[in-house]
Amino acid sequence: MNTATARILRHLLAGAALAATAQLPALAADNDSTPPALRLAGARSQIEAKNWQRAIAELKRVNDPGNADWNNLMGYSLRKSKSPDYAAAERFYDAALRIDPNHRGALEYSGELYLILDNLPKAEERQARLQRLCSTPCEELEDLSKAIERYKAAGNKYVPEE
Repeated sequence: MNTATARILRHLLAGAALAATAQLPALAADNDSTPPALRLAGARSQIEAKNWQRAIAELKRVNDPGNADWNNLMGYSLRKSKSPDYAAAERFYDAALRIDPNHRGALEYSGELYLILDNLPKAEERQARLQRLCSTPCEELEDLSKAIERYKAAGNKYVPEE
């Protein structure tokens, strides 16, 4: 499956999750009985659309700081927003990794954050952890490895993915 097809599939799944949520009014988004994937579907949809402020607002509405995925998505949204808050993003990634030390998304995204912050050793530490966790293929390891390669090729300067 190519990258474009995978993105479309993820978008359709997020839409299906939103539709499922709409069909289940008894399971409000802030209800503890709602499965975590459904509680985060609205935020994921906003992230997919690159609506960072709306994603942050949706994550705040869901307010699930005990969930590693919630923390990872909050960190990602804060890092990608128009006015990024790197310190807060790092705190959320760290929280995700305290909850789930093997959270591949948080390892990848925090590694990219460390490149932005010119902390190559920390990025490489995240890469090494992903290498221990992942079997091939591993999108998170591949993406962070490419980001590190771009960083080094640019003379130790962060180069965002095109």
